[in-house]
Amino acid sequence: MTTGSSRTTDTAPEPGIATYRGEESALRAGRLGTAGLLLSVLAATAPLMVVAGVMPTTFAVVGAVGQPLLFLVLGVVLALFSVGYAEMSRHVHNAGAFYAYITRGLGPTAGSAAALVALLAYSSFQVGIFGIFGFEVSALAQEHLDVQIAWWIPALVAVAVVAVCGLLKIDINARVLGVLLLIEVALVVIFDIAALGDPGKEGASLHAFNPDTLSGVGVGTALCFCIAAFAGFEQAPVYAEETSRPHILVPRVMYLAVGGVAVFFAISSWALTVATGPSGIVGQARKQSAGLLFGLTEDRLGATFTDVVHVLFITGMFAAMLSFHNVVARYAFAMGREGLLPAVFGRTHSASGAPGAGSVLQTVIAAVVVLAFAVTDSGAAGDPTAPVLRLFTWGGNVGALGVILLMAVASVAVIVFFVRRGAAAAQAWRLAASAVSGIALLVIAGYTVKDFDVLVGSGPDSALNWLLPGLILLAALAGVAHSLVLRRRNPAAHARIGLGNEAFQLEKKSTS
Repeated sequence: MTTGSSRTTDTAPEPGIATYRGEESALRAGRLGTAGLLLSVLAATAPLMVVAGVMPTTFAVVGAVGQPLLFLVLGVVLALFSVGYAEMSRHVHNAGAFYAYITRGLGPTAGSAAALVALLAYSSFQVGIFGIFGFEVSALAQEHLDVQIAWWIPALVAVAVVAVCGLLKIDINARVLGVLLLIEVALVVIFDIAALGDPGKEGASLHAFNPDTLSGVGVGTALCFCIAAFAGFEQAPVYAEETSRPHILVPRVMYLAVGGVAVFFAISSWALTVATGPSGIVGQARKQSAGLLFGLTEDRLGATFTDVVHVLFITGMFAAMLSFHNVVARYAFAMGREGLLPAVFGRTHSASGAPGAGSVLQTVIAAVVVLAFAVTDSGAAGDPTAPVLRLFTWGGNVGALGVILLMAVASVAVIVFFVRRGAAAAQAWRLAASAVSGIALLVIAGYTVKDFDVLVGSGPDSALNWLLPGLILLAALAGVAHSLVLRRRNPAAHARIGLGNEAFQLEKKSTS
């Protein structure tokens, strides 16, 4: 079979690769082009949140001046991962993405486990952001309006707004996400230019790209922090059924996303070191924490620009929440369509084509978690401990660990998929890239588990160090158990796991 640039030993095209139109349980094809898909995917990276939050935290906690170099290293690792992952996307078009690919390579039971891990990981990512969003809105209201608002009030308002947006057509969502993302990127670029044009006392030093800067620091821990900044690029296949040419657009967007994110964040983290001086970046990050970027912009670009950055910091978080919401909704849709969730989740809204039940599910999860943290928040108004240091860091790191593991397993699944199809020789270099990236991702996952106390700030003896990563294991085990039960009770449904729209084509063919 020849699909795109790949060639395998099959001689006839598979009948169900293209999206099957006209079914109640089908997403609407042709809604997204290259630009819309790219913007929908990149919105999850939340550039301002990474530059203002992740980068200073990594400098402060790990003391790694060479953070810009780490972004480039991760870019290479994820580009290698994308080689096999993108090739897989030419053969399998399914909103379940990770779990569909893993199913095709490793079987329905592994796919079922991956489905629940993906649902947990992306849901954790999204829900965690509500914490820092609520805190930032509360802080701005206090500073500019002299009004005290509990963090969970704006967080719940955001849950409601995201819920409404999640039920709209995906192309409308793409426009919203695109506008917010482009403004964020523009502001970060302006800061980068200002920092390089007005460097600290050490000038426009390239010292941060020197490998020696990584000696004697926790490189593994730093990689755990930095890889979370890439979260989102791997989401492109989730929208495959809603594009016009998935076999072309999905791989293109993945390569553009991972390359763009790596270079963009490497330059931006370098700009931070230039603004403070490489010798001062760690100390300044420890002193100012998340205020580092805002202090540097105020010194160089003024208070008005800094206020705008604060506002766009909030809208950028909203864009990330909406992006993750859409991904969770589509995973739930794919799972409902294939029997891993109740059938109601496998239907789309008649007007917008959005997976309505999946969207509602994620809204309920977000509201319940935010309310749970609000009820247990004993801090004074303005105290970020509960919403930021708990909800945000817990959710973000559980999500990151889940996605890292999914990517590692998907790398193995890609290899098995093509070997079983007799295409190992034709795909040799892609399979080699998948093997290298899979090993690297497993190493990063190991460091993530090992250093979880550092990542969430829980302390070495805290039960959270095994409880939070344990959620990933529980989700995987629940998926395995569900698959085994489904195989016994409904073998036909079990056999459809991972097939997506191809299952509809097969059913139609069998009854015609």
